[in-house]
Amino acid sequence: MLKGLKALRDAKGLSQADLAEQLGVSSRQVGRWETGESEPLASLIPKICRALGCSLDQLWGISDAA
Repeated sequence: MLKGLKALRDAKGLSQADLAEQLGVSSRQVGRWETGESEPLASLIPKICRALGCSLDQLWGISDAA
């Protein structure tokens, strides 16, 4: 599950529709990723990170303090 997706998207000021448009997917699909109902294709992960300006660790919600 992309634990950091919603917080990163919100911090960037993007709606689900905004992010979906950048990635070429539906906003419903972005919502499914945020709830853990589904996972994005592996080929989309780098695009998500670029769109949100984040690292893989941030996207997966992995903290350095763990």
